[in-house]
Amino acid sequence: MRVVEAFRAAYGASPATVWHAPGRVNLIGEHTDYNDGFVLPFAVPWGVTAAVTPRADRTVRLLSLQSPGEPVTMETHEESRGWTRYVVGVLEMLGDRAAGADIAIDGDVPQGAGLSSSAALEVSVASALNELHELGMTPMELALLSQRAENDFVGMPCGIMDQGASALSREGHALFLDCRSLGSRDIPLDLAAHGLSMLIIDTQVHHEHAGGEYAKRRAECESAARKLGVPALRDVTDLAEALGRLQGTERRRTMHVVTENHRVEALVGLLRAGAVTEIGALLNASHLSLRDQYEVSSPELDVAVEAALRGGARGARMTGGGFGGSAIALVPEDRLDRVRESVSSAYAEHGFQAPRFMPATPAAGAHRVA
Repeated sequence: MRVVEAFRAAYGASPATVWHAPGRVNLIGEHTDYNDGFVLPFAVPWGVTAAVTPRADRTVRLLSLQSPGEPVTMETHEESRGWTRYVVGVLEMLGDRAAGADIAIDGDVPQGAGLSSSAALEVSVASALNELHELGMTPMELALLSQRAENDFVGMPCGIMDQGASALSREGHALFLDCRSLGSRDIPLDLAAHGLSMLIIDTQVHHEHAGGEYAKRRAECESAARKLGVPALRDVTDLAEALGRLQGTERRRTMHVVTENHRVEALVGLLRAGAVTEIGALLNASHLSLRDQYEVSSPELDVAVEAALRGGARGARMTGGGFGGSAIALVPEDRLDRVRESVSSAYAEHGFQAPRFMPATPAAGAHRVA
């Protein structure tokens, strides 16, 4: 295993444990998690693998195979920069329960593609430290700790969906998660049995949410909820009445969140009924709402969705926080080549960088690998 070999070369000994945590695709339920709503992600086969040995002091030594060079050594958590913030943030949240550590990281989640490489990094390290220090934390507790690391240490006000999917997902299933109660159910997602595939279309437009637009959307939702007198937009029961009390941006954000929660529940109902081929219309509606009401799409995402549908996809939508990243398309297996050609041609016509295509198969959540 590459990460184990790198660990030995850097630190002169084998790691005490090695954990893998996956990235995720969100089937539906975008920007609903921080509004206490519903989401339906699933883990993907790519992720982050963390080789870890605890230290008796508070020194942190970090090595990433994606950032060649000598290990980064930090005597204080404030010294962390860039990708190291996500790892050190986990240690910061653990406090006295975990001091220093020697860590080597290897990841194959495409960064900036909206597949949640940061959550995979956090959850892999948190899971390893949980084992090594015998903390007894559940997968959901590890997800919440990882979310706090990103919220409080990195400064990205994300919801629980990404970390929850990375920690809790089950192979062959989507994860239906109530982001208020934190209750979850595994929903079977066997697309191949219905002659379908989920195609990820990486626009190659990378994004950085901590920069402002994501935080702005969250603030708009919180402001709308205050004006409506509800704890969160998830609590809006009379949408028409609520929209009549709001204007402009807050009205549009509320429209998206409330209807997106309904779409999640409807899609879960279709999957549980075995009507997998019927979910495409909900994917399409979700994308239109994200484009027009939540305003987090991009020209590259819109072109990918439109071209995928022209090529024969049953449904398509942007996935992840937006402003770039990836779209997903539900495609009959005999139309995969046609959809790829349609999207590639459309990108060439618009002068966009060529997209990358990846099949999305529901994978297992965080687990020990060595």
